[in-house]
Amino acid sequence: MRAIKVVDYDPSWLRLFAEISAELWTLLGDLVLSIDHIGSTSVPGLAAKPKIDLDIVTISDDVLPTAIDAVRSADFVFHGDRGVKRWAFTRDHQVYGFKLYLCGPDNHAHRERILFRDYLRNHPARAQAYAELKRRLAVEAGGDWDFYTGGKTGFVSETVRLASLRT
Repeated sequence: MRAIKVVDYDPSWLRLFAEISAELWTLLGDLVLSIDHIGSTSVPGLAAKPKIDLDIVTISDDVLPTAIDAVRSADFVFHGDRGVKRWAFTRDHQVYGFKLYLCGPDNHAHRERILFRDYLRNHPARAQAYAELKRRLAVEAGGDWDFYTGGKTGFVSETVRLASLRT
């Protein structure tokens, strides 16, 4: 089992996102509606796993097969559909990595991830509570990723619910 490593916020995560985003805009061009920095690395000050998460939203569901093929050819490992019409890819480096999700413009999971990110950005106390939860779970999980991820589910769902009340 691979250890779960949650580290202090690193300001270089913004630069890493900008670099990978520029690469993906060049690769996908007019197939893309948006490239969004999501996940904990997108929230200034929040502790996170050193992996930059991003959602690429295509202009339509019709171009998804073309976009999937393009990303697959660009040194990303393809992990398939995550069950919610969101295709996952990774690229790892020694100290950090990227986790990319490709989806169409009306993807429910993408909307929830943006709500979650924006709520944490605007509510530092909630972000701090999330950091504490993640650090505790990383220790308790002992490398069990299902335990770690499952332990965050209630917090994430409640945060999305709170964010939905504000929209």
